[in-house]
Amino acid sequence: MNNQPLKQEIEELEEQLRTKKEVLKAQGGSDKSNLFLPASILIAGLMIGGAVLYTRSDSPKVAANNGATVQQIAGNTEQAGSPVNVFADDDAVLGNPDAPVTIIEFSDFQCPFCRKFYKETLPQIKKDYILTGKAKLVYRDFPLVQIHPGATPAAEGAECAKEQGEFWEMHDAIFDEQEKLGSGTVQFTADDVKKWAANIGLDTSKFNQCLDSGKYKQEVEKDLADGSAAGVNGTPATFINGRLVSGAQPFAAFKVIIDEELKKLGK
Repeated sequence: MNNQPLKQEIEELEEQLRTKKEVLKAQGGSDKSNLFLPASILIAGLMIGGAVLYTRSDSPKVAANNGATVQQIAGNTEQAGSPVNVFADDDAVLGNPDAPVTIIEFSDFQCPFCRKFYKETLPQIKKDYILTGKAKLVYRDFPLVQIHPGATPAAEGAECAKEQGEFWEMHDAIFDEQEKLGSGTVQFTADDVKKWAANIGLDTSKFNQCLDSGKYKQEVEKDLADGSAAGVNGTPATFINGRLVSGAQPFAAFKVIIDEELKKLGK
């Protein structure tokens, strides 16, 4: 039996727990949270280990059910609750600015869950809601610098690309280039960000000068502060008309909430 998918789930869960720990630290949480991290990983590992045993069953139904359980553990699925006040600020918008539904994504360019959302969920949201004028997407930064050192230069680089009218092209390139390099957390530097900018045809002199100057450092920090104030405790964190969807959930989870919001508005 090939246990590679389960191994990946464990690695993703460990990454998720490290992310939670980093967010708690950024929000002024106690260092006592360090004590819970190894225990959480151990408990989750035992749960996934149990799933391995069950998936060895001859029953396809049992195997399928346990596979779903593992995915829920690693996927950080939280249900959307009551709307909170969260603002688009002056960040990049994909779609019609006057669309009735506003989707605000707080994301970390080096986060594997954010890349998973970009690869598996966003294309369908874009097709069904953004390109049809029913929703718009606002991208805001939430870099977890202690565990994702490449996230900050990537975030600032995307803002530099925005100056040249190429934010979304740079956004896509950052995730696509990491996907070429492997699964999980991919390590990269500011030099890689500059190379990716050149690959999509940006004016490299202007881009490199912008990135090296730290021009958008405060812009990225403001996004981080706004996300924390809105209750973001992991990435990706997506607000649909203020309703939080936490984690790289499948398209169906977003569809339910977007459709509810459209119905409220009579759309």
